[in-house]
Amino acid sequence: MKQQKLPYDYIIAGSGCAGLSLLYRILKDPVLSAKNILVLDKSDKNANDRTWCFWEKGRGVFEPVVSHEWKILEFLTTDFERQYKLKNYSYKMIQGIDFYDYVLSFAQNFKNVSFKQENILNIQGQSDTAFVATEKAKYVAEYVFNSTGLFNPEINTKNSLLQHFEGWVIKTERPVFDDKTGTLMDFRLSQENGITFMYILPTSSSEALVEYTLFSEKLLDKAMYKAALENYIKAYLKIEKYEIMHKEFGVIPMSLAKFSRNPDASHRIVNMGTAGGFTKASSGYTFQFIQKHTDLILKNLREGYPPNPKATFREAMFDWYDRTMLEVIISGSMEGREIFSTLFKKCSIENILAFLGNESTLVEEIKIMKSLPIKPFLVAGYKQLFHD
Repeated sequence: MKQQKLPYDYIIAGSGCAGLSLLYRILKDPVLSAKNILVLDKSDKNANDRTWCFWEKGRGVFEPVVSHEWKILEFLTTDFERQYKLKNYSYKMIQGIDFYDYVLSFAQNFKNVSFKQENILNIQGQSDTAFVATEKAKYVAEYVFNSTGLFNPEINTKNSLLQHFEGWVIKTERPVFDDKTGTLMDFRLSQENGITFMYILPTSSSEALVEYTLFSEKLLDKAMYKAALENYIKAYLKIEKYEIMHKEFGVIPMSLAKFSRNPDASHRIVNMGTAGGFTKASSGYTFQFIQKHTDLILKNLREGYPPNPKATFREAMFDWYDRTMLEVIISGSMEGREIFSTLFKKCSIENILAFLGNESTLVEEIKIMKSLPIKPFLVAGYKQLFHD
């Protein structure tokens, strides 16, 4: 392997949401924008391969590529249905291809940024540098920001579930949707294959994302996702004629396994995104946690500190809350549909979103805890408090 003669300041290993969010924010920063940066990924980003949905207050960094937002969310289950008007938050959608094009187009203006499409084989940290070995070369930098799965812990059915989903963007012949209202969870479905719900986000009166989502130990046969979507669209949405504009399938780990921010003692490798534990284990939400983590990385880089901050006490608390809920779900001590139904029946939507987004106050967290049965969460919380 040939050795890169001039080390880069930063190598970004993986050009998904985490890697490109970091790149964009570095290039927008007047202190860091001149750094020499290499972005490595085995594939280019020219497909609409995913959709990110999240909630936030006000306008965010990636507001220009938000394709739609909702101020009303609804929750449906077999014993109650409710709509919630958002006050402080907006629920937003970003299409993967819009995000990729936006960041990559901006990065083309910087000669100090290089992109290489190579398969990453290994990443190692040393005392004052880190390197990435690909199938073609070895690249050296002061820091490597990693969002690949190279350092991921073992995922198994004892410590994890899979969130798996198939979503269709459908277009109808006549107006049938209210594009101001998104359905966060519709639990009026059989739960025989695990925690199962539909997720509907209309972007116009005749177009919507309809997504069949499950939390379970294993994936379904491909035909089962198709059958579930077809049945729901016909039986629940009462739509007979429609065109499928786009399909998306995804799998997100919901795991109690430990995802490390710093995979070795050198602290020259910084794990980001799912690799760094920034996917919310109990829900699968990732986008906003990546943005918050990236903010902290930039702050430390500007001030000359190691870029990956240690978890604060409050972050550790939210991690414990999250692991406790996931422990309850994995152990089966309380049905998933019952957990979410109880939360949405007894708590305000703003409180729920703040809690799930790690933005709640202690008073709000106590309200959440009081709304749920004590015994299963007490047992799970005690177990996770002393986990390895």
